[in-house]
Amino acid sequence: MAGRRARTGRGWDASPPRASDAADPPRPRRGRRADSPTDELAPTPRDESEVAREICLRQLAVRPRTRAELAGALAKRGISEEVSAEVLDRYDEVGIIDDAAFARAWVSSRHAGRGLARRALANELRRKGVDGEVATEALGELDEETEADTARGLVERKLRTARGEPDAVFRRLVGMLARKGYPPGVAIRAVKDALAAQSAEAAEFAEQIDADALADAEGELERDARSAD
Repeated sequence: MAGRRARTGRGWDASPPRASDAADPPRPRRGRRADSPTDELAPTPRDESEVAREICLRQLAVRPRTRAELAGALAKRGISEEVSAEVLDRYDEVGIIDDAAFARAWVSSRHAGRGLARRALANELRRKGVDGEVATEALGELDEETEADTARGLVERKLRTARGEPDAVFRRLVGMLARKGYPPGVAIRAVKDALAAQSAEAAEFAEQIDADALADAEGELERDARSAD
């Protein structure tokens, strides 16, 4: 016999093997072809400018921001300086960023809401990256008379619940105004006037206070502290 016949489930198969059976080509892996039309729908990396704009808009949706604040937010997210400057310049042009308007609104709201004086407000604007000249112009809208009136109002409210000897109350209230940025002269006079109107004992103590001399001494201490820094 020329060769052995292969046995199948139905008997013996005498047909010769096909040439293609000897080396069937490998089956292609399942999946879409490289040239599939769906490749055109594959997502592409987002444009950096688009990402920068989205970051800025999310920041501005919370509250107004200065240019420096937005630049800092973009830098933290890895936006390049070139793209950051391009986006922020455009926002400047259309008025979305306006540091002068921001500074005026900040001074008005923080003075009315927290009773902060010009010195404290200047520090806050500087931390937010507002230019010195822009900050000075905004702070110029808060005059000395308004500042003194606010200081007296703060002291009068605190005196309603203040406890202790007049000298201790005096020190606490002057310290409170100092933390809000009031100059020594304004703070001392505001507290002295409020104490004089509170009670006979407080008025007697207030009469002994030389506001001018004490303010000069406090001012000198502040100057020494600044020069030592």
